Amino acid sequence: MNNENALVRQVLSLPELIEQQFNDMEQRSRTVLSTPEIFNIQKIVLTGCGDSYAAALATKHAFEMLTHIPTEVVTAIELSRLYSRDQLGFRPNNPLVIAVSNSGGVTRVGEAIQAARKHGAFALGITGKRDSLLGKSVDKIMDLHIPPFDPAPGTRSYMVSVMSLLLIAIRIGEVRSCYTMDEAMDMRYDMLEQGKELAKLLPDMKKQVYQIAEQWKDMEAYDFIGTGFDYATAWFGKAKIYEALGKYAMDNNSEEWLHMNFFMRNVDKIGTIIVANTTNPAMSRNKELIKFAHDLTRPLIVITDGGKEDFGTDTTYIKVPKSKYAINMPLTQYAPICLLAGYIMDMIGEVDGRGCEGVWHIADGAKCIRESEMVVL
Repeated sequence: MNNENALVRQVLSLPELIEQQFNDMEQRSRTVLSTPEIFNIQKIVLTGCGDSYAAALATKHAFEMLTHIPTEVVTAIELSRLYSRDQLGFRPNNPLVIAVSNSGGVTRVGEAIQAARKHGAFALGITGKRDSLLGKSVDKIMDLHIPPFDPAPGTRSYMVSVMSLLLIAIRIGEVRSCYTMDEAMDMRYDMLEQGKELAKLLPDMKKQVYQIAEQWKDMEAYDFIGTGFDYATAWFGKAKIYEALGKYAMDNNSEEWLHMNFFMRNVDKIGTIIVANTTNPAMSRNKELIKFAHDLTRPLIVITDGGKEDFGTDTTYIKVPKSKYAINMPLTQYAPICLLAGYIMDMIGEVDGRGCEGVWHIADGAKCIRESEMVVL
């Protein structure tokens, strides 16, 4: 654990990054949309690719809870090629389409935004590059300024994407008088508390996850389960396994898992990660799920702000920060997953993205996602 790799170091940097990014983005989130633009919104569509798509999943329910506006998460290719044009421009400057891409250079995201605007939508881009394809394609931009760091499967960038979306959702609800300004600020300050609590938990979390990594390094597959806000973390965890380890990974919600993944063979070779915060409306189903997974003798961990006293099953629980507001849980609950992937990377001698070597050389420079043909329908 002394020579931690870049992925692990990204996790350890999160408490400081949360504070830095909050101070940087909180004010800008107040002005990126004008008051008339906010009152004009009748529907919200969130889109992105990869980690950005996960960030959209993480905040979809938050947007609906905070703004009382119907909100969808749509993949970039579906928005660009398949989404009903009747749902774009159904009212002036509607829906509000929010696209997330730190690099701004993903062809499909730029294409989706151009198609949405062509048919009457209003577009907000969240990106670290104003002069990128995304930056040049939107009506409004919220700039990201993430300090440089050693490259690794996206962890810092994911946190910033989630935070930026949450801040925008809080602002929209605040302007539309869904709650008071004091309540809005309390939600915002709860983000800072997430960072402080994570800093307290990280020393023990590192030790616990390292021991699990030693036991799990030879797993054939990794199965992630979560529902609601927690599903985004499960989806993101699957992505980190692909990027960091190149092993088989799956994601599902707590209901569908019991219909499908439950029946997989070789249970002793499937590392099973259940994400279950204690305020989740699916709590009763999560308790049943954890017991079933345990009784199947699956190697099992539960990522939660609670513990055995909340779920009743004697298994391994990894503690993540408890949040005053459930919407903020996605800011930190993926930290153990990234630690796990980082430690196993070193243990099995794996390289991020296969090092773009061998058959993966075609991924060098992200050509497969940045040099695709654009078709604006």
